[in-house]
Amino acid sequence: MITELEPRHLWRHFDRIRSVPRPSKHEEKIREHLLAWARERGFETRVDQVGNTVVSVPASKGHEKAPILVLQAHMDMVCEKNADVTFDFSRDPIQLRIEGDWLYAKGTTLGADNGIGLASALAIVDDPEAVHGPLEILITVDEETGLTGAMQLDPSMVRGRRLLNLDTEELNAIYIGCSGGGNGEMKIPVTRTDAPAGAKFFDVRVTGLRGGHSGMEIVLQRGNAIQALARCLRGGASASKAYLAAIEGGSAHNAIPREAFATVALDAAGADAFAKAVREEAAAIAGELGAADPELTVTVSPTEEKKRRVLDASSQRRVMAALLALPHGVAAMSLDVPGLVETSNNLAAVHTDEDAIRVLVSVRSSIKSALVALRDRVRAIAELAGGTVDENEAYPGWKPNLKSEVLAATQRVHERALGEKAELKAVHAGLECGVLGEMLPGMDMVSIGPWIESPHSPSERVNIPSVATYWKFLKALVAELA
Repeated sequence: MITELEPRHLWRHFDRIRSVPRPSKHEEKIREHLLAWARERGFETRVDQVGNTVVSVPASKGHEKAPILVLQAHMDMVCEKNADVTFDFSRDPIQLRIEGDWLYAKGTTLGADNGIGLASALAIVDDPEAVHGPLEILITVDEETGLTGAMQLDPSMVRGRRLLNLDTEELNAIYIGCSGGGNGEMKIPVTRTDAPAGAKFFDVRVTGLRGGHSGMEIVLQRGNAIQALARCLRGGASASKAYLAAIEGGSAHNAIPREAFATVALDAAGADAFAKAVREEAAAIAGELGAADPELTVTVSPTEEKKRRVLDASSQRRVMAALLALPHGVAAMSLDVPGLVETSNNLAAVHTDEDAIRVLVSVRSSIKSALVALRDRVRAIAELAGGTVDENEAYPGWKPNLKSEVLAATQRVHERALGEKAELKAVHAGLECGVLGEMLPGMDMVSIGPWIESPHSPSERVNIPSVATYWKFLKALVAELA
């Protein structure tokens, strides 16, 4: 189907890539696919201890003396699916559908992030009409869970000091900066007790929200399913005594949660009042979200739940207080770059263990001190709830360099090849450029890509005509840098 689209070299590579499982931290199969591709062509390859891979490609004839150009993408993809879809990301190929000018997956993430970028790097090599100098194709692992592949890169593998990152999602834009960020897992200890005699169990389900990328789309003010669920549970509990048994929602630090679920025990006589209060709170939330997220659905239904243990009153109070207090969304807009989110938090996931509730958050900021301050706020909320936070090491941001030679060439080629000036942008997301800039001193780089919408959610889609435009631009830029 997509193998007949133009540019064929790119789409044929993407078709192979979407058929190979590549969840974050489990990139073995896609790495072997890439190494086999390199071996077939006789290219030198280097793989470091964590699995980052470099393929060295000789220059086109007559361009052997050009400086090495690094084409950089990542192997892994966010693995999100709708609750009613049966799919195994460790085994099943992504199923595709085309609607008009858009390519989607069927009920799962598409993996255009960063499959299109990866496919375009390979296609540059396989297209006999493409002109390039010496290339290093740098393909990192585990980008989606916190840029950890790039952070553990063996710097000796990369010799080039000019780099095109192929991982942004907006046509006619050149990205020259990004935010830093860090994740934290809050753990709130809980004690359980027996549900009251005669209590019935009910499921409260929040579905229908759009979700999306927690950096790129946080500014769109879409709903957060965990926040909505916490509010609905609080509303219901104001009308009838409710005993929380379990709460689950979200899955990835960099995806705004679309769905969340809770199991509660209710006194039989109060079930109707609870459900009515939940519906009223859901209607209020829907009114607040408006057109930003119009498909919110909240249901209360009996369940055959056999587990009779629920959180005791103190544990439930502390958990609900933390979920309601945790910030989600934009914390500050940039005062220097109009329209750019400076600082945000994603209330990303909540999971229930027998003795604890775990809450995942992801903080981003282009200002280091603001990043630290918001992480401190999350930790303070955890402490007030009797919990702790386990934080990862924050990854660095990428400061724009307006004197970059690669940027000047990119601007020049964009205007010549596409007939218009590109917009210079920074992104409220963690591009690997920030990490690579620290790991590889002197790296001169920009980031480009085609038009991709709603990455990190099953609504992810890539605009097919934009891929052809992006390809025309990329080929011309690689030739210019040769």
